[in-house]
Amino acid sequence: MNKSKTGRNDPCPCGSGKKYKQCCLASQEHETASSKAKELNNELKQALEDMNFDSLDEAQVHLDQMVEQRNQAAQTDFHGLSSEQIYNFLYFPFESPQLIRFFEPQAMEFSAPILSLFIAMAEGFGEQGVKPTARGNLPRQLSKDIAMQYLGEEGLKNRVGKINKEEDFQELNITRLVGDLAGLIRKYKGRYILSRECRDWLKRKNYAAIYLKLFTSFVREYNWGYVDRYPEFKIIQDSFLYTLYLLTCYGDAPRPHTFYEDCFLRAFPAVVNEVESDSYTSVEDRVRHCYTLRTMERGLSFLGLATIAPTKDSKIYERDFIVSKLPLLNAVVQFNLPKRFV
Repeated sequence: MNKSKTGRNDPCPCGSGKKYKQCCLASQEHETASSKAKELNNELKQALEDMNFDSLDEAQVHLDQMVEQRNQAAQTDFHGLSSEQIYNFLYFPFESPQLIRFFEPQAMEFSAPILSLFIAMAEGFGEQGVKPTARGNLPRQLSKDIAMQYLGEEGLKNRVGKINKEEDFQELNITRLVGDLAGLIRKYKGRYILSRECRDWLKRKNYAAIYLKLFTSFVREYNWGYVDRYPEFKIIQDSFLYTLYLLTCYGDAPRPHTFYEDCFLRAFPAVVNEVESDSYTSVEDRVRHCYTLRTMERGLSFLGLATIAPTKDSKIYERDFIVSKLPLLNAVVQFNLPKRFV
């Protein structure tokens, strides 16, 4: 447990009797923001010091240009990306072709857990579809059959807990939800059926098109916090393309998962303000654990974009991973950035 930092809800070290977040932490955060604003003001002042303008409008135009140049400058904290590029990654990931493009993986053999599970589910639907349970889940027997097909007897034996229904098999549950969001499956007369487009793709074995649909909906629409007890941490999902950028840059060499955690926290340090500390883990550790769980284990690995391999010293509750990118990443995602960045 990390005790080197004062928790947000701990008594303030200054002895005021207030919580740290209500006392010195708030002052420190205000001072940091003020310091950055002062730094920017000094930078602008120095740049404008020796310049003469005929009007306020002319000065404003020049000031706007300076701010734009600053936003477009490569930032060390973003590993060569600019503030403007990060903004587009976060808020317009699929509408920024000048930065990033997505493709159906062509002319390559590839596998991804989400695709394998979807194909198994689709085969179980058949031509007539299946009737969901009262909770809207897949039929129990179909869920058990898919689990056997996907995990095998040995995998089922080594798994914690039996699989008797869809909700017992988390990966299948997520696949069904994402397939629904992607429009690949739908309800018709009280039954789950495949969409016409999906049936056509399956008939032609165009699994690449199905995968891209699943990928897009998983990243964009599926709620990553659906099956965990962490705070919302929306920035973790919003920054997924930034993680893909990092993996593109550094994923050829196996790296510990903490490398990507460090990069994430350096780029988005304000995320620690979204959670309260507890008696078991520090605020930063909770953010790190959530980032690795959602982005690495349930994101990159599930989508077949990277291998997330536990180390020999990995423990059940404190797992350590080695992360390496897979060829599917470069086939699906292409960053349109200068070579000095990627």
